[in-house]
Amino acid sequence: MIGEAIRAGLKREGFTVDWVHDARAAQAVLRSEPFELLLLDLGLPGGDGLSLLRAERERGATLPVLIITARDAVSDRVQGLDAGADDYLIKPFELTELAARIRALLRRRSGRPAPSIEHLGVTLDPAAHRVSRAGSDIALSPREFTLLQLLLERPGTILSRAQLEERLYGWGEEVESNAVEVHIHGLRKKLGADFILNVRGVGYRVRPG
Repeated sequence: MIGEAIRAGLKREGFTVDWVHDARAAQAVLRSEPFELLLLDLGLPGGDGLSLLRAERERGATLPVLIITARDAVSDRVQGLDAGADDYLIKPFELTELAARIRALLRRRSGRPAPSIEHLGVTLDPAAHRVSRAGSDIALSPREFTLLQLLLERPGTILSRAQLEERLYGWGEEVESNAVEVHIHGLRKKLGADFILNVRGVGYRVRPG
């Protein structure tokens, strides 16, 4: 119940969330697919969360790890952080705080200290889910917002359609063959035809500043 509530809540916050229910499945997917962040419960069926965390760090995994647990002793928090966690959140917690901590870890990973992203006069605020230009809001669909954020977080970096689909859609969600192209078209209508460039045969990037 907690896992499903967290997944649903984070999706409402604009995150794409994949959820596995035990340590063995978590280890398998972490070694087969790229993720931006791991939200780790210590009380996992089939294994201990700390053991999973240590194994991932030993093999060189660098993704941020946020532990959520009911274990509230200082010694437990120290043990988790020393095992390689980047942050620690005690149950029960507010979803808004969890989302804020996730955003902070992702900012740190990308080397971007400011909460908002600014590029070519466009400002994107992940916490407020707001995009504006010259002080005027620009209405985007949830997936347009996510796609724009992905491109703005890596200005100049080309992202392939497959990479964008991985971040836009979770497991079990149907992906139409031209979904990315449709969202790119919508963004270009709202931000200008030359704001997002198509690198033929490779992918998409935002226009350099």
